[in-house]
Amino acid sequence: MLEFTGILQSESEVPLYEQLYCSLSAAIQNGELKQNAKMPGKRTLAEQLGISVNTVDTAYQLLVAEGYLESRPRSGFYVMQVEQPIQTVPQSAVAAPEPSVQWKFDLGTGGIDPSLFPFRVWGRIQKELLYSRPQLLLQGKGQGDVELRSVLADHLCQYRGVTCRPDQIVIGAGIEYLLGLLLPILGSRLAIEDPGYPKVNRLVKNAGMTALPVPVDEKGISVQLLAKTDANAVYVTPSHQFPTGVTMPVGRRSALLSWAHEKEERFIIEDDYDSEFRFDLRPLPSLQGMDRGEKVVYIGTFSKSLAPSIRIACMVLPKPLIQPWKERYGSYASTVSRFEQQTLCEFIRQKHFSRHLSRMRNRYRKRMQQFKAALQNCFGKKVSISGEHTGLHLLLRFENVNEQQLVDAAINNGLRVSGLSQYSCVAHTKGACILVGYGCLAENQIMPAANALQQAWKGLV
Repeated sequence: MLEFTGILQSESEVPLYEQLYCSLSAAIQNGELKQNAKMPGKRTLAEQLGISVNTVDTAYQLLVAEGYLESRPRSGFYVMQVEQPIQTVPQSAVAAPEPSVQWKFDLGTGGIDPSLFPFRVWGRIQKELLYSRPQLLLQGKGQGDVELRSVLADHLCQYRGVTCRPDQIVIGAGIEYLLGLLLPILGSRLAIEDPGYPKVNRLVKNAGMTALPVPVDEKGISVQLLAKTDANAVYVTPSHQFPTGVTMPVGRRSALLSWAHEKEERFIIEDDYDSEFRFDLRPLPSLQGMDRGEKVVYIGTFSKSLAPSIRIACMVLPKPLIQPWKERYGSYASTVSRFEQQTLCEFIRQKHFSRHLSRMRNRYRKRMQQFKAALQNCFGKKVSISGEHTGLHLLLRFENVNEQQLVDAAINNGLRVSGLSQYSCVAHTKGACILVGYGCLAENQIMPAANALQQAWKGLV
């Protein structure tokens, strides 16, 4: 029988009843108190421990409620059967939280400048909605609020040449979420760009599908090599291929659409992830807008144009996929807050979004030009720079240099960069190509960041 004296600490901040409950439940779990063992009476245990009967009674009642003890009328309290864990996990085996990395300069490709967010306007719209639209607390449509989908249909038509109706649009919490739902509808084999967006490869595997890498050249994904695969669908980033930065010309787009039309079950996923940041000419209209046979699934996000944490993305389903989507996901609830949906709806409707994009393009264009000039000043003819026309990252190419050595040297000096090989399924051997983003850089950090890269790569390039 368990020795009850000494199990309570009067100086502890933990209430006595809770201390007693914890001690007794632990004793039952580890087998010190055996099944069917009779517990001391409440008065007896209270006198033994020097506490009140009410304290003992409270602890006993908690143990009864949780199934540790059984109260038998006119008999007392008895220990119940509790299955012993097969194996306890040693404390050292519990994974420690990953430490957050503090970069001297964050040159990652996914960065944005939070200071450019339209705090005042966004906050005003959201505040007005909170007070005037209490019905937004209720559950909305699974595909997203009709008002937002209507506004997006007009916006995408005007700025990206997308042709669609509101009922073709699905709102979701990020591209990864929408793709995760879409992929199982498209078949078992998805062709992906190589090099390409690494999360797509992971999403394909998570969906139990097969990813088929297809090389990317200076015009985007090779349709000739795509035709040699048995893919049901293909994922592409035609407006700004990630990570190479190339833009797919009209001829290649037409060839890609022809590939899709050859078989009824073929579809194209067009990720238009940062087409709004085109710095030289107006971007080509979307691939979806060129299609007349409903073969393209258009996906876009507001992660770069607003903020990644807002988690609003939209997908335009071609007509043949609307019914399969509804049959599979018609009962799903929307994953985006209705207040966020309606805030974005009003932000676009009141023309704030177009003005916001114009300001961001001007700011990022200036940073790109300054960063490119700073890098050319630091490395001269040793570097070839591309990717300055679209997006928020540049590609730095060096001849006869080991790419991994450059990446490691930069990271060891607190500079977040990545190599092109990290996005490839096939080994990359032709010199070094380093991706450097400037979305996170303030203007007064541009020259110091370039100088830091020069110092980190001293003796390597």
